[in-house]
Amino acid sequence: MPDFMINSLRACALSAMLLVGLASCGEGGALSVFGDARERTTPVENDPATAESAARFLTQVTFGPTDNDIRTVLGKGYGAYLEGQLNAVSSSHMAYVDNRLAQIQLTNPTATLSANQFYESYWLYAATSQAQLRERMKLALSEIFVISLLDNAIDTRGAASYYDMLGTKAFGNYRTLLGQVALHPMMGRYLTHLANQREDLASGRKPDENFAREVLQLMSVGVYQLNADGTLRRDGAGATIPTYTSEDISNLAKVFTGYSWYSPTPTNTTFFGGSRNVDASVRPMIYYANYHSITAKTFLGVTLPAGAANGPNDLGVALDTIFNHPNVPPFMCQRLIQRLVTSNPTPGYVGRCSAIFSNNGAGVRGDLRAVVRAILMDSEARNQSLASTPGYGKLREPVIRVTNWMRAFGATSVSGNYLITSTSANTSLGQSALASPSVFNFYRPGYIPPNTRLGAQGLTAPEFQIVDEVTVAGYANTMQTAIGTGIGSGSDVRSAYTNEVAIADDANALVNRMDLLLLYGQMSPSLRARIVESVNSVVIPAPTANNAATIATAKLNRAKLAVYMTMVSPEYLVQR
Repeated sequence: MPDFMINSLRACALSAMLLVGLASCGEGGALSVFGDARERTTPVENDPATAESAARFLTQVTFGPTDNDIRTVLGKGYGAYLEGQLNAVSSSHMAYVDNRLAQIQLTNPTATLSANQFYESYWLYAATSQAQLRERMKLALSEIFVISLLDNAIDTRGAASYYDMLGTKAFGNYRTLLGQVALHPMMGRYLTHLANQREDLASGRKPDENFAREVLQLMSVGVYQLNADGTLRRDGAGATIPTYTSEDISNLAKVFTGYSWYSPTPTNTTFFGGSRNVDASVRPMIYYANYHSITAKTFLGVTLPAGAANGPNDLGVALDTIFNHPNVPPFMCQRLIQRLVTSNPTPGYVGRCSAIFSNNGAGVRGDLRAVVRAILMDSEARNQSLASTPGYGKLREPVIRVTNWMRAFGATSVSGNYLITSTSANTSLGQSALASPSVFNFYRPGYIPPNTRLGAQGLTAPEFQIVDEVTVAGYANTMQTAIGTGIGSGSDVRSAYTNEVAIADDANALVNRMDLLLLYGQMSPSLRARIVESVNSVVIPAPTANNAATIATAKLNRAKLAVYMTMVSPEYLVQR
């Protein structure tokens, strides 16, 4: 065990117990960050007054603050920095995996792509891309419009193109995004509406309903009718009101018939996947009229009459109907706020965002650029004083914690390829990008940890669905290795902690740096005291003629210890 870890075992054990306490008991002090869900109306902080407020902004907008980005935000202000991010363009994951395959085949001509090449591209761009907000949105949208590399039907190149599509459409219009999702062959494979055939009374065949169900339940309107502020609508007896019926689903499923693999020369064979084009997994599905339902279709108050097959018209009407449903603005706003800012946004926060979704100020509905801007510039996102109020905050996603470490401390890939394979095991991070265990994502947006004070107050904590004793230990152990020697094959991604080592002889200065980059100025006095004490326990010997290496090792261990103790603390794990 590295020397710098020995001194942190006591603090690590305490942090792990506190984190488990958040999800399983009810008396952990850190629970106060959630408390009750009161309305918050403090005026917005227009521009960062301090480096700490800039770092907090970057925690929501990027995969983690860096020194350079903090300086940029302080110089430009929130609005100008955000506009730059909204305009920044991401690199292509599909281009990356294509290039990696060519590279691998130089030494192994029969090699094929695996999920590892997509994971490499995720870590590379999450850590280094200048289009940080678009990268964050890719991850957020992939947890709403879910496909998963864990499904054998999903191939790596197709998954990479799907992730690219989410990034390309992230700041466009929701209606366009919805259409791209519906016709992407990887969504077609994952939710089984690719090669979906019209009903046949003689054989008893009915159209597959998977996508029709999940596009309503998980991607657009949700199960129950909502008010514009995200609260549940109720009937005269106080009961919730379903958004759709089973008949809506079965009729909508008919709309999604007749779409299958792209081919420049479509035939019945290509419909079923024969003679597959080399780009069939990355190009939108195409329409095959022979397989589209021609019976009447009634859903969400709209009827498409029976008649000749007209799949493109049916699809357009169906997606327009979903898009214009009153649930979509609060549904989407609440989910994006949860991914970027806080698990329990107030009705006021959701309502303000929902109003922008409904009308961006120029009469346009579904403008995601305007919606994301509204989310990140809202008073509930920007006011530093709100961060410590009851009901506020969210558990950081495990993969975001690691990219935060990479960016804050300048971790780089020795190979240049970020050779980090799956981190989905509960003994690791319990999460890998685009590798959800089910269509419901890694965690449900409405998840309430049972037998907790959170649950007693009706507060959601989605990410806690993958928190237990095993995943807490798994994260702590993974970060022990990553911070100590690196992460990935051959410890490919590692940090030299150059900036931290430079100040490691001053424990308070080192902890101040942790406070800025990881906790945006919110470190408690008790955590600060524990880390300072532990850092000072790593003695830096007085210099002699031949102990320079010993001094350098002690300073490096001090830096690693400060990083580790901060990153396993509940104060870090709960983003506020």
